[in-house]
Amino acid sequence: MINIFAHATAVLPDRVIEDALVAAEDGVITEVTAARPGAVPAEAVDLRGALLLPGLVDTHSDGLEKELNPRPNAEFDVDFAVASFEGRVRAAGVTTIFHGIGYQTAPRKGRNLDQAVAITEAVARRAGGDPMVDHRYLFRLDARDPAALAALEPRLAALDTDVPPLVSYEDHTPGQGQYRDAVYYRKWLEGSQGISAEQAQTMMDALVAERDTRAWHRPVALNWLSEQARTGRARVLAHDPVTAEEVALAHERGVRVAEFPTTVGAARAARELGLDIVAGAPNVLRGGSHSGNVAARELIAAGLADALSSDYLPAAMLAAAMRLAADGLVPLHRAVALVTSGPARVAGLTDRGRLVPGARADLVAVTVTGGWPTVRLSHCAADRIPEARPLELSW
Repeated sequence: MINIFAHATAVLPDRVIEDALVAAEDGVITEVTAARPGAVPAEAVDLRGALLLPGLVDTHSDGLEKELNPRPNAEFDVDFAVASFEGRVRAAGVTTIFHGIGYQTAPRKGRNLDQAVAITEAVARRAGGDPMVDHRYLFRLDARDPAALAALEPRLAALDTDVPPLVSYEDHTPGQGQYRDAVYYRKWLEGSQGISAEQAQTMMDALVAERDTRAWHRPVALNWLSEQARTGRARVLAHDPVTAEEVALAHERGVRVAEFPTTVGAARAARELGLDIVAGAPNVLRGGSHSGNVAARELIAAGLADALSSDYLPAAMLAAAMRLAADGLVPLHRAVALVTSGPARVAGLTDRGRLVPGARADLVAVTVTGGWPTVRLSHCAADRIPEARPLELSW
């Protein structure tokens, strides 16, 4: 199947081409060139000057959790949630998504191991059907949860994917990582639980005491992950690193990605060791971290970020890229790379994220009005109309 898009403002890895023509055949880009007067095929889609970008690659999305439980005590079928969220993701210009699946026991965040297994299986079913985006996995492993490791181990061993899945090594104990300043965790408890500061402090102290009894499991989990990285079973991410020492230890254990470094020092250490660095797109849009950590804009300005992820808001990726370019922090092609080729490299996907011949033909046409982007057209390499099936009316 041949697809041709003409009169686009095409964003290439190193420049922008006005009035471009991009052609694809059987899901692969075959041509990227200036549209020649009188030589545009009649069947070409006229983009009328809209930006044409590679499809966005999101290496960390927790949005499926919210789709599954959009309100307290309002849980939906997991397969419906995956299908529903898929439409939301594609409308945001994301064509490759790594679903954050929390192998954690965290009731206050609605995470448990039964749910993690159910989501893992539902994503596999959707990916094996007729998906509108490329569904992949980011397993979020609680470093202090032995049961979580026991649940993840057989799922990881059973996966058969073209590149290793991502596994994020996490410790969200107050005083660690994202919540190294425990005051922010206490305030989160106050807001999410509707309790006083004193009640939140008591709850937090109890949580820290309970998790301290399982601190012994941190090196066990990291040793296991190191072995998965060494054997190519997983691509391991250090989540919320705080210090250069943490980054150095992670690097020694086979970690190759620093995800959401909380300080400039941690990000700089990651850069010196050759790790890819992921920051949060919502952080860019909000102008800073909601937990008091380093601002993503600061990292980008210092050349200490290779990719942005949606974290919890799919639409934030494209908006963050456009805002960075509009504010002059980076040129447009570099801003787009933060949500396309950068995260593709983070995930080990060499076939996508760039408008070049031979790349996977995931394409997104975008207009910008009032400073905010709107996806006008999205094309995925695997797009096809599935064969119609008899309508099943029984429940």
